[in-house]
Amino acid sequence: MERLEQALFRLEQGFELQFRLGPTLQGKEVQVYTNYPAKGHMFDRLKYHSLDWVYPNGREDDSDKYCRLDLTVAGSFQYYFSCGDEEKVSSGYIVVDPVLRVGGNNDVLLLDCISSQTYLAKCLGPLDKWLDRVRVAKETGYNMIHFTPLQKLGLSGFCYSIADQLELNPDFSTEGKHCTWRDIGNLVETLRKEWNMVCITDVVYNHTAADSEWIHLHPECGYNLVNSPYLKPAWLLDRLLWHLNCEVANGKYAEQGVPACIQDEHHINALRGVLWQQVFSRLRLWEFLQVNVDEAVEQFKQLLQEGVGSRSSPECKKQLKIVQDLQHRRFGNKVDMNSALNIFWPHSMSPSDIQECCNSFRGRLEELNLDAYKEMNHHAEQATDCIVRNVVHEHLSDQGPKLGPVSRKYPLCPRYFIFPFEEMTFDEETQLMEQRDKACHFLAHDGFVKGNDLSRDFVGPGSQVYLRRELVCLGNTIKLRYGEKPEDCPYLWARMKLYTEITAKVFSGVCLVNCLSTPLHVAERMLDQARCLRPDLYVVAELIIREVLQNVCVARLGITSLIRDAVGATHRQEEQGDWLSWFGREPVGAFVQPSLRPLIPAFAHTMFMDISPNNHSPIQACSVYDFLPSSVLVSMACCATGSTRGYDELLPYQISMVGDNHIYTCWNSDAQTSDQVNLQTGILAGKLALNRLHQQLAAEGFTQVDLEQLDEDVVAVTRHCPSSHQSVVAVLRRAVKNPETHHYAFDVPPMFIPGQIKEVILEALTIVSTSSNRKDDKNINGLPERTVEIKEHIQLKDSRVVKKANMVSKENSVVQEIVNLRRHAYMYLPYTHSSAYMLLPSSIMSRLTLADMNMLLYRCDAEEREGGGGCYSVPTWLPLKYGGLQGLMSVMAEIRPKNDLGHPLCDNLRQGDWMMDYVSNRLLAKGGTVGEVGHWFQAMFGYLKHIPRYLVPCYFDSIIQGAYTTMTLVICLVKQLALGSVQMCGVCHSWALPTLSPHLNDVPYRLNGVTNQEEQCCMSMAAGLPHSCAGILRCWGRDTFISLRGLLLLTGRHLEARNIILAFAGTLRYGLIPNLLGRGSSARFNSRDAVWWWLQCIREYCTLVPDGVSILKCPVSRMYPTNVSEPQPAGAWDQPLYDVIQEAMQRHMQCIQFRETNAGPQLDPNMTEEGFNVEAGVDQTTGFIYGGNRFNCGTWMDKMGESTKAQNKGIPATPRDGSAVEIVGLCKSIVHWLVKLHNNGHFPYKAVNIRQTYSVSYVEWDCKIQENFEKKFYISHDPEDSEDKHPELVHKRGIYKDSFGASSPWCDYQLRPNFPIAMVVAPELFTVVKAWEALGIAEKKLLGPLGMKTLDPDDMVYCGVYDKNLDNNNFNQAKGFNYHQGPEWLWLLSYFLRAKLYFAKKIGKETYDKTANLVKNILSRHNVHLERSHWKGLPELTNENGQHCPFSSESQASSIATILEVLYDL
Repeated sequence: MERLEQALFRLEQGFELQFRLGPTLQGKEVQVYTNYPAKGHMFDRLKYHSLDWVYPNGREDDSDKYCRLDLTVAGSFQYYFSCGDEEKVSSGYIVVDPVLRVGGNNDVLLLDCISSQTYLAKCLGPLDKWLDRVRVAKETGYNMIHFTPLQKLGLSGFCYSIADQLELNPDFSTEGKHCTWRDIGNLVETLRKEWNMVCITDVVYNHTAADSEWIHLHPECGYNLVNSPYLKPAWLLDRLLWHLNCEVANGKYAEQGVPACIQDEHHINALRGVLWQQVFSRLRLWEFLQVNVDEAVEQFKQLLQEGVGSRSSPECKKQLKIVQDLQHRRFGNKVDMNSALNIFWPHSMSPSDIQECCNSFRGRLEELNLDAYKEMNHHAEQATDCIVRNVVHEHLSDQGPKLGPVSRKYPLCPRYFIFPFEEMTFDEETQLMEQRDKACHFLAHDGFVKGNDLSRDFVGPGSQVYLRRELVCLGNTIKLRYGEKPEDCPYLWARMKLYTEITAKVFSGVCLVNCLSTPLHVAERMLDQARCLRPDLYVVAELIIREVLQNVCVARLGITSLIRDAVGATHRQEEQGDWLSWFGREPVGAFVQPSLRPLIPAFAHTMFMDISPNNHSPIQACSVYDFLPSSVLVSMACCATGSTRGYDELLPYQISMVGDNHIYTCWNSDAQTSDQVNLQTGILAGKLALNRLHQQLAAEGFTQVDLEQLDEDVVAVTRHCPSSHQSVVAVLRRAVKNPETHHYAFDVPPMFIPGQIKEVILEALTIVSTSSNRKDDKNINGLPERTVEIKEHIQLKDSRVVKKANMVSKENSVVQEIVNLRRHAYMYLPYTHSSAYMLLPSSIMSRLTLADMNMLLYRCDAEEREGGGGCYSVPTWLPLKYGGLQGLMSVMAEIRPKNDLGHPLCDNLRQGDWMMDYVSNRLLAKGGTVGEVGHWFQAMFGYLKHIPRYLVPCYFDSIIQGAYTTMTLVICLVKQLALGSVQMCGVCHSWALPTLSPHLNDVPYRLNGVTNQEEQCCMSMAAGLPHSCAGILRCWGRDTFISLRGLLLLTGRHLEARNIILAFAGTLRYGLIPNLLGRGSSARFNSRDAVWWWLQCIREYCTLVPDGVSILKCPVSRMYPTNVSEPQPAGAWDQPLYDVIQEAMQRHMQCIQFRETNAGPQLDPNMTEEGFNVEAGVDQTTGFIYGGNRFNCGTWMDKMGESTKAQNKGIPATPRDGSAVEIVGLCKSIVHWLVKLHNNGHFPYKAVNIRQTYSVSYVEWDCKIQENFEKKFYISHDPEDSEDKHPELVHKRGIYKDSFGASSPWCDYQLRPNFPIAMVVAPELFTVVKAWEALGIAEKKLLGPLGMKTLDPDDMVYCGVYDKNLDNNNFNQAKGFNYHQGPEWLWLLSYFLRAKLYFAKKIGKETYDKTANLVKNILSRHNVHLERSHWKGLPELTNENGQHCPFSSESQASSIATILEVLYDL
């Protein structure tokens, strides 16, 4: 089972989610559980319920059944599977997006329509002015406001340092009006209903302000030295570093090279020495990890003297166990004396031996203490590096703040713990560490760790982050300690639950601040509580971590959107590959996905921001002229977008998250003062147009996105609507460097636009303003001398920044616009005609025959070349597997789900019309109804030739898929296999069957295009694709009749089955039907078993087809009335089928002996002279069919040696002469059936004549086989069994022989998978207990993933890898000699499974149910193979353990047919 806990599956409300069984689970007892709430129930993360299985076809079909969830609730939900006794096999999460609503009518705000603006709450001032300040967002087109925390802040003024999570910031109140949460709620609701704006706010769960009153009343809510004593070494280090800092600031170490003003590398190197000598050496932190050796040895010695313990075995290699001191004191660790006594034990109890043992024990403890010393020194080295890096960054680096001299305000390194007492010496502080009432107040500050594992608590036990000084510390906060569950810290959980409820009641969504530092289980529980109050809670967060960890966080918390910063990303070149993927759902020209499709892992939804609150102003990194192009880039993303207040006003600096007391300006459309803004301010007018466009594109379904870098500074972004077929293209020119000082080229390279430009939606320039506004010290305002000049909805001819020239493509008549670009940014809307397409008309479909379907869907290259064509070959890639639609569908099925538009097939479609012409012209050449389908394709493709080439692949796929779906409607394994009937059966002159009797009714005819005469056009069956499907190699008697029941009878193609049976009947000669048909006139009669498969099919026809026995009277036109006849024309010699059957039976009873016509190298270059002698007959004693000799191979295992080098040429690998077990079974089946037929009056013969005066009745023949079968074929467990003529050759008992009476006796005793065939066709021959045991041995030894091994792996000539081209000196392998000596054949598997089902039912229901589950599980592998195969078929064979065999047919008629028979039996 695939583990999907780290995959992200996102779905919208309204979707139906189905759980279907994978191949490894089919046939097993599987149950799906989920905590998604049942209808009418509230969500409970810990409450799971099982889902019921749905059987769409009304049958318990594991390949088709599913569980379902109708998704109507937002959030994160978990599911898991149980399988048999395993309670939890695998699990995963699904995230269901919320639905946001705005306005008085609760209109839906699509997630991709969101345009958010972030406001620092502390810069909003009193609440009575908020509407005037946030009106800027409304007037510039935003529909979401994101507030930083509105709670009371700590003294630092840091936006995310909340002093009281339950109290509103008092700065929002005025002297006359106290502001409450209800007032905030009323304002938020006003914005939602009247302004159509959603409001969200930040929530902070990982820390509280360092000066929070409540944390000092409840110090258990933080990490301190009482509840987290493992922090003691880190606390000691932190305190001593503080004292060192004070001493450096006072100049104490100036003479040692560390002055207060650190200026160069020499000072840094000196600092390293001071840290090591004055801090780490003094602290002796390694003692916290060590054992008191003297004390431990004394305790150990006392135990030895008391005789406690016992000596361990010499093999004992246990490690000495050290028990961690829970209080983490120096030398507080203890030794597990049980492990010590197990490892160390004196030779005797004499004082000297005891002392020697104690000395060994002491030596081991000193080694462990030395290891602890080295471990702590390693931590100290890392801490030193981190401290030094911090000093370099803050005091020396050009990229750092350059804080100046070391002081108490700007220390060497930040403090990691608060110290809420008066200053004292370090030694006095050390004494406080052991006083619980004091130590509980030494609380750890919060921060973040670069590259921290999401699942790792960096303050928890085992973490050394604080000791190694790896924390980027937030000194104005305290890290909160939740524990694993609410019971671990009740006050904190209750407080944060109330905080969450207050927030959820007021706001439509939350932004998780410091999500990576918040324990996942805490965030989960809090968000669950929020969703109880607000089910459609919108959740955003910023996560900059590896995708796998990101997905875990998003999936478990149900995060709706991840914040991405365009300024940060676009300036980090190594991340550009990431941020391009944030742009949208799918590429332009993406394929249409079916409504029922596999759920594949998704990217997290994005809120793409031009700047986030934590980022520096872009002006600090680039020019003011880049603000507008960056905004265009963001607005064209197919996702939520956002900005931070101040960006649109061209704020030249970052508003400080700490301590900045400036206030936002208000909106005034006639603004004249510095505390007001309007559309003439900054780029506000441009942002209004961009926000409107962004929302319009999302609302109208412009879901496809393409981003192209035209040159170093110019980027083009295309948004395409697949339903209206319109596109909007934005072209923007970045100005990272100030164009006033840097030279940019006036023009840029032209851009080619397919289609026609309807209008220029927007063109905008950043220009110098004439405004007299100036910045003041009270308000937040931008650069007054810059504004934006825009034009909206103009014609291309009126544009100032573009010019065009028309060009007509040489390949078709698509008009393209050549656009030359100038200046900064503009957008335009190309319009293209819609590409109409539809399903194949029913008027054509109703007249298509299955033979037509073979032409439309399939025909491999060899079949196509018979008609002078071939399969389409994709340049730089591969030829398609079929000339018909399946060839395309197999490739598109891999391309479509991944939108792999770079595939060579898509390239071929974009570059020209060759593939479209191939599809239509191939069918037009056939004429008839198939030709009409060709005309339909030609008409459909006519539309495609007049649309932009980049859209051709998706519309081509839609047309092909629509036609294919109309023809197939394939859903389940049964239907996929049944299509094999269409795949393998077709009509062509060069493959034609022998002509049937003209007196036979319902024979299909057609007009010969050359002779203008009517001719029969009966369908024939290919043995396999691509090797055995054309010319003389197409029709094989044996393969045809092994396959006929499954492909034709079970699929209802009774007329075609009848015609094939009668056509082969007409070729009967010597009592045999041909192995290779060769249209009859070139037939080869060297197969002993083909006639019995033919007879078995006649029996099946009579049984399965209504009035099937009527076939026995059908006229058979005999091509060879006698053994020496020349081929006769149709109708010259007709006789009823029952006479032909009787002739076959009688010829065998009289013994068939002949030499093949044209025997010699011209017929078979590998066979020896003796091999052309064919013999078959009936053993009069046993009734068994026998035949063959050691120089030929007349059964299905017919590999003839070909290698001169290995000296196996002319030697059959598996002669199977004597009585082959499956032929005996087939004979028994037919004889028994003929007895019944005669008794029912349908067959006129009751016996076969041996001579004129002697005959054998079918009843007698039937009884002989029944009486002798198990005697001769079963290998008993009794070594004295009289029937075993060669007990020395027996290597497995409880099985059935593969043959009886072989010229090489050891061949009889080989374990092969042929006896299950006899079990299926003649189960009455077998004792149930013996049969079941034999099948169990076959299952253990022969069963492979897809097929059955053709030989026992224990056999000395077993070789499971078939290589036809290998020619070496190995007799058993050269030139594929092992074709039937190990490789795993699929058609044999079906007889094994059918036999298992038959005899399991005889044993009892419990056994049958287990067997049925086994069969389903095995067949699930075939289902997977069918789905993945480009041939949409099952192979002839595989190499050992199911490995692909390149010499096998990729789709074999017998494999498909017989697996279909297993499903029929189920």
